[in-house]
Amino acid sequence: MSLPPAALRMAEVSGAEALWLVEGSSLGRLVYPLRGQTLVRPARHVWECGRLIVRAPVFAAVVPEAVTYQVDEIRVVAGTGWTVTLSGPAEVIADPDEAAHYRRTLAGWTHGPHDSVLRLHPKTVTGFRLARLET
Repeated sequence: MSLPPAALRMAEVSGAEALWLVEGSSLGRLVYPLRGQTLVRPARHVWECGRLIVRAPVFAAVVPEAVTYQVDEIRVVAGTGWTVTLSGPAEVIADPDEAAHYRRTLAGWTHGPHDSVLRLHPKTVTGFRLARLET
């Protein structure tokens, strides 16, 4: 059963709450441009020391200087949940020992050249809670 649009609302959350939501999750989507298209890839992440470490099925050579990462938890039937978007510069983790550590920590979907570990330095963080209006 879906709710009528008037029964739903979207409220912005603070940056601190948005980061808390991201830290408590482990799945998201890496969003980046490639050859005139916007690509969206499933990814796993961990928040460490003010940086987002992302493991995604992406060829490292095509990762642009800046990316967007989107995380959410939506309860479709209830029409509730939250969504957070982080954007900023990203770098491929090139150190083999550090990359191996994150590959052990974060399960991946592919292995080989299309399996990259990135460090995202968020410059913008936006988040919203999705809720039902109380009647």
